[in-house]
Amino acid sequence: MRMGPVAATPDAWVAGLDGWRRERVETLRAAVRAVDGTDEVIKWGHLVYLSNGPVALIRAEGRRVLLGFWRGQRLRDLEPRLKPGGQYEMASLSLVEGDVIDPEIVTALTRAALDLNADLGDSTKAPKKE
Repeated sequence: MRMGPVAATPDAWVAGLDGWRRERVETLRAAVRAVDGTDEVIKWGHLVYLSNGPVALIRAEGRRVLLGFWRGQRLRDLEPRLKPGGQYEMASLSLVEGDVIDPEIVTALTRAALDLNADLGDSTKAPKKE
């Protein structure tokens, strides 16, 4: 599976994409960045948004673009297509060519995720569930 481009900066990472994946990433990125208070970095080979720990990610793969939230399981009332999985309280939405998500929903999800990190702290530092 081909992951997103290897790049030193978020702008370079996006510039390395093409076609529908680039369009979708640009839309998601703009919606996430509309929320003040996150730092955008390249981490684990994709875009990661940080505020008191990781908040959200955007990952481009060969046939999909993934939008994930570290506390996404708590956000499913805002976007029921978020699928739980992974560590912490991760949930993500997999978008294939032709799939869309309203940018206002992405902004609302990001704001809610940022608020959860502000209230609860870094999800990656929470005690692991047995």
